[in-house]
Amino acid sequence: MFLGRVIGRLVASIVTPGMEGVPLLWVQPLDKHSRPEGKAFVCADGTRMAGPGELVYWEASREAALTLTPSFVPVDHAVVGLVNDVMIDVDDGTPAFPLHKDDLASLPPRPSPAPAPRRKRKS
Repeated sequence: MFLGRVIGRLVASIVTPGMEGVPLLWVQPLDKHSRPEGKAFVCADGTRMAGPGELVYWEASREAALTLTPSFVPVDHAVVGLVNDVMIDVDDGTPAFPLHKDDLASLPPRPSPAPAPRRKRKS
């Protein structure tokens, strides 16, 4: 799966059988630092929920065709889901999407887990 940002919507004047009601989105692929990577392309939105400005993950090729109902409609790219939250891997020292290297210094330290409360024994 790959990350991308929806930058627009498309309207087809002719719709292929099996693609009725499937939104078409203009998606800009992104690298792990939220920078554009490559050219934007058209994605079929199998979730039917993504809109301009949203961060999505998408599939390409045969996997894209499998995500829609019915399967194997003629698509090259398909939105698989919306990205709600992004985790940061601070263990290896490199920031992950969407933060930049300078943002690591501003992160608060990880809190220590609280000890479990002790239960009183009944006598």
